[in-house]
Amino acid sequence: MAEGQDVQWVEVTEGQVGQRVDNFLMTRVKGVPRSLIYRIVRKGEVRVNKKRVKADTRLALGDLVRIPPLKLAPREAVRDVSDNLRNLLAGNVLVEGRDWLVINKPSGLAVHGGSGVKIGLIEALRQVREDLDFLELVHRLDRDTSGCLLLAKSRPALLALNASLKQHQMDKQYLALVAGRWPPKRDFVSAPLERYEAGNGERRVRVDPQGKMARTRFHVQEAFPEVTLMEAEPVTGRTHQVRVHAAHAGYPLLGDDKYGSRQGLRLAAGLGLTRLFLHAASLSFPEPTSGRPVAIRAPLPDDLRAVLDRARRAS
Repeated sequence: MAEGQDVQWVEVTEGQVGQRVDNFLMTRVKGVPRSLIYRIVRKGEVRVNKKRVKADTRLALGDLVRIPPLKLAPREAVRDVSDNLRNLLAGNVLVEGRDWLVINKPSGLAVHGGSGVKIGLIEALRQVREDLDFLELVHRLDRDTSGCLLLAKSRPALLALNASLKQHQMDKQYLALVAGRWPPKRDFVSAPLERYEAGNGERRVRVDPQGKMARTRFHVQEAFPEVTLMEAEPVTGRTHQVRVHAAHAGYPLLGDDKYGSRQGLRLAAGLGLTRLFLHAASLSFPEPTSGRPVAIRAPLPDDLRAVLDRARRAS
């Protein structure tokens, strides 16, 4: 919504029923940070049926939502999508259903803005896909991780896909290159994980007996003298789970600036790896309307493929 627009009253349609007020506004006002959305809701500038609401208020069919004109300071504004990013995202949609889509997320792009990130994948896609009134992340990937990312294009689809995730009906498999020779018989890593803040305020995860149960299946895909290509399947879905479990097992991911090792840094440099070697290679889930199984693969990016080629030549 551009600066200087008049107040708008928007009627909630069937596809938006049950959506939270803050998420509804994020899809309606392009280029606005979530912090500003929370501020105008808190100040009572956003009304539903002429009444004050909270950010987590759920909308009903036919509700009238008051959206005030928004004035953004330059430092607040979400950056417009560049032509390069617009073309990249449009070309990276792997499969699109009636009410969902899977995109091959590029490494280096955060899934959402905030904490100094002016624009994330979800904000960018909402600008690119102006035809959609609803677009929400079903799950997340770390900023440096590439590969399959699932988004919902309707509220019912989001609820159905979230239920599949919680009921372990959604399978995610990653490819990871780790330092060292992973023992072929070690299939699972089980270790409870706890989130904490590092000294600089950065969010980290560590193994802690008081943390939440977490379990990851690992399978050797290809062994090299000093590194191993692994397939990792998180049985549970904790933040940074694959990275922390691999490091806990003694085989940290190459290119991992949070949980990596000096050995891993040396090996990554020798192979010309300049980012985290973690790729969400495949995703399977029941289609939210029909329940039929959907299986999608994301090809390994060229930079990671080149790293493996160098590892093979050095073997």
